[in-house]
Amino acid sequence: MRNISIIVPVYNEEKNIKELYIEILSAIKEFELIFIDDGSTDKSWNVIKDISKNDSRVKGIRFARNFGQTAAMKAGIKEAKGDIIITMDGDLQNDPNDIPMLLKKIDEGYDLVNGWRKNRKDPFFTRVIPSRIANWLISWVTGIKLNDYGCSLKAYRKDILAKIDLYGEMHRFIPAMCGYAGADIIEVEVNHRPRTKGKSKYGIMRVFKVLLDLMVVKFMGNFMTKPVYFFGVFSFCSIFISAIFFLITIYNKWYNHIFVKDQPLFIVAIFLSIIGVLLGLIGVIAEMLTRIYYSSGKSDYYIKEKTDER
Repeated sequence: MRNISIIVPVYNEEKNIKELYIEILSAIKEFELIFIDDGSTDKSWNVIKDISKNDSRVKGIRFARNFGQTAAMKAGIKEAKGDIIITMDGDLQNDPNDIPMLLKKIDEGYDLVNGWRKNRKDPFFTRVIPSRIANWLISWVTGIKLNDYGCSLKAYRKDILAKIDLYGEMHRFIPAMCGYAGADIIEVEVNHRPRTKGKSKYGIMRVFKVLLDLMVVKFMGNFMTKPVYFFGVFSFCSIFISAIFFLITIYNKWYNHIFVKDQPLFIVAIFLSIIGVLLGLIGVIAEMLTRIYYSSGKSDYYIKEKTDER
C-alpha cells in the first residue's frame, strides 16, 4: 500500500491555508500533509497549528525566518514519511483535484509526474511570457524537455528525490536533476486557477536567479563527475593561444628584431589566459565545496518550531 505525503510551503497565506486543507480532504483520503511556514509575518502559523490539532495527518514546520521555497521543500521532504511525495503551492492556484491523476501516473511506473499549467491564469506579459522563455531555455540547455518547470504541482517517488541535493534556489530544477539521475518523467496538464487571496511572492529578480542556477545545473548534470572535460577545453584553448603568441614573439624576435619586452600583447595574453583559468577553477572549487557541505547533512534552514509529533 502506498503512503502519500503532500508538502505545501507557505509564506503569508493565512487566507488560503484552511481552504486548501478542505480541498485536499475532498480530493484524497489517505495522506500525510506537511505545511512549511517559511517565516510568515501574518497568522499562517496559527492556522496551521489549529488544523494540526484537529487532524493527526497534518504536520506543521515553522522556519525562524524566510529561507526560501527550496529550503521549505527540502525540510518537507526530510520530514515526509510517505514513499510518494506530492508538492504544491499554498495559494490555491494549484487544484488538489488533480492529485489522483498524478498518483495514477505514478502507479503506471513513472518516477516523476510534472504538472503543466497549459491554461495559466496569471498576467500574460509579466508572468506567462517570461515563464515560457525560461521553460524553453531550461529544456534546451538541460535536454530534459518540459513545458512548465515552474509548476509546483508534482508527484515524485521519494527514492528518486533521495538522489537530489537541494540548496539555494534549485527547487525549480528538480525535474532536470531527476532526469540526470535517470528518472522516468512524464508531464500532464493540470488545472490552474487565478489567485483570489493574498499577493504573489515572485518578482523580476527570479529571471536572473533562473539564469544563474541554470548554469550550475548544466554543469552538475553534465560535468559533475568529469569536470576535467569542461575545464580541459578552457585549458587547451589557453595553452593553444599562449603557444601562438609565443611563436609570434619568437618570429618577431628573430626575423623582425623586435625584443620580447617590446611586445606587450604577449604579456597581456598570458595574464588574461591565467586569470580566466583561475577564475573558472575558483568557481568550480566553490561549487564543489558547496555540494560537499550540503551532502554532509548540513542545512540551509533553521526550524524554530514544530507541531506536536504523534
